[in-house]
Amino acid sequence: MYLSKLSIVNFKNITDKQFAFDKKINCFVGKNGIGKTNILDAIYYLAYGKSYFNPIASQNIQHNEDFFVIDGLFDKKERKEQIVCSLKKGQKKVVKRNGKIYDKLSEHIGLIPLVIISPSDQDLISEGSDTRRKFIDTVISQLDAVYLQELIHYQKVLSQRNALLKYFALNRVFDPETLSIYNEQLSSLGTSIYQKRKDFMEIFVPIFKKYHEKITGNAEEVQLVYTSQLSEQPLAILFEEFLSKDRVLQYTSVGIHKDDLSFEIAHHPIKKYGSQGQQKSFLIALKLAQFDFIKKQSGVLPILLFDDIFDKLDAQRVQQIVDMVNDETFGQLFITDTHEDRTELIVKSTHLDYEIFPL
Repeated sequence: MYLSKLSIVNFKNITDKQFAFDKKINCFVGKNGIGKTNILDAIYYLAYGKSYFNPIASQNIQHNEDFFVIDGLFDKKERKEQIVCSLKKGQKKVVKRNGKIYDKLSEHIGLIPLVIISPSDQDLISEGSDTRRKFIDTVISQLDAVYLQELIHYQKVLSQRNALLKYFALNRVFDPETLSIYNEQLSSLGTSIYQKRKDFMEIFVPIFKKYHEKITGNAEEVQLVYTSQLSEQPLAILFEEFLSKDRVLQYTSVGIHKDDLSFEIAHHPIKKYGSQGQQKSFLIALKLAQFDFIKKQSGVLPILLFDDIFDKLDAQRVQQIVDMVNDETFGQLFITDTHEDRTELIVKSTHLDYEIFPL
C-alpha cells in the first residue's frame, strides 16, 4: 500500500500544496519551521483522523482561515482509497472514504496502516503512563476493532463511575447496588483489555529487542515491561479493596487505565540512566517493532514516516537504520531533514527509487 497523491489546504502553516509521490522513498528537505513535519502530520491525519502533534482539531486550521482540507489517494492491493479529512470552525470534523462520511471515526482506524517516528516520541519516556498506554492502544486498535470498541466503552463507563463517586461525596449518600453495576461492566471490559494487552506484549517484546539489537549492534541490554494491577488480582476484587479510597478520592483508583510500560536499560529506568542517543535508539526500535508487528498481523506494509530521524544519532546507528531500509523490509517511506545533501546521500545508498521535495 502507498500514498500516490496528497493535497493540503489551510492545514497548520500550509496554505495550498499538492504532491505526487514515489512508491518507495519521498524526502522533504528545508529549513526548520518551513512545514516539513506538518506534511507528515497531514499524512498521519489521513490514517488516524487526527493530528499526531496537536489533538485539538481546531488549532490545526491555519491562522486567519475558517477550515482545512487534507485529501489523499492511496493504492491498496490494486484498489484505490480516497480519504478526505476536513474541519470547518464551529463544525464537527468530517472524515470521508471514497466520498462516504464515516458515522464513527473508529470505523476508519486500521484501514491505512501507518507508523510515525518523530522527536515528539520522546514524550513516551518523559511523560506519564497515559502516553505509554496510548502507544499500546494505538498498535492493537489498528488490528483489532473489537479492542478499540471495548476501550471506548471502558472509558465511558469509567467516567460514569467517577461521576457517581463524586455524587456520593457531594450528597453524603452511598448506593452500593448502582456502583456494582459499573463495577461489573468495568471488570468484564477491563479483564478483556488486560488480556489483549498482555498477549500483545508477549509477541511485541521479542520484536522490539530484535530491532534494538540491529540498531545498536547488540551493545546495550534493554527491557520493555508491561505493568498492570490486574496481574496481581482480578479487577472485581480490586474494586472491593479500594472502595474506601475511591470514595475519598472521588474517582476510580484501580483498573486498566492505570497500566504502564516500563522502559529500562540494564534494568534501570532509561529516563534517568539512558543518554540522549540511547533513548532515541530505544524509541526508534519501539516504533520499528510497531511497524513489524502491524505488517505481520495484517499482511500489509504500513507507510513509515521518519521525522528528523537522523538528528542526534551517530553515523553507525544511522547506517544500521539505512541498512534495514535497504533490505526492502519496508514499503513506502517519507523522510524529513534539514540537509538535502545528507538526505540524498542516505537514500542513494538504498538503491531504491526516491523523490526529493525541496521546501
